[in-house]
Amino acid sequence: MKKLLLAAVVALLFPVFSLAEGAQASNSARKGEDMKIRIEVQSESGKHTLFATLSDNSSAAAFYKLLESGELKLKMKDYASFEKVGRLTTELPRNDEQITTSAGDIILYQGNQITIYYDTNLWSFTRLGKIDDIDEKQLKAILGKGSITAIFSKEVKAK
Repeated sequence: MKKLLLAAVVALLFPVFSLAEGAQASNSARKGEDMKIRIEVQSESGKHTLFATLSDNSSAAAFYKLLESGELKLKMKDYASFEKVGRLTTELPRNDEQITTSAGDIILYQGNQITIYYDTNLWSFTRLGKIDDIDEKQLKAILGKGSITAIFSKEVKAK
């Protein structure tokens, strides 16, 4: 009888411990120093390495977790001469809010598209992060015109 009671208690508590571990992992992934990513951009202007800091929200944490399985390579098309857009093969949680983008913003659009802004736009988006240490002019030069390939990874060391 004691074994049966112990098994029932363990069965009831296991999901609680699993949730706590998941929350702890999510919280540790949200620390600023842990939420850095690398973006390799291949455009008409050549290859460039950018680094970004992800936001503190469930969307950014899910994006970061997605990168745990390896790099994410996206073909990104120019849209309206202010952003590059690439479609994900999965949905991420949305935390949409009315925001004005600026150069370097990394945005989740409709839960399944990643955008890198090189100019401003006002809309309801989910902010995923911001490219570090770059201004609009530099970013426009790197992204160039037309399509690019962007490779997102958790690896932030310089090659």
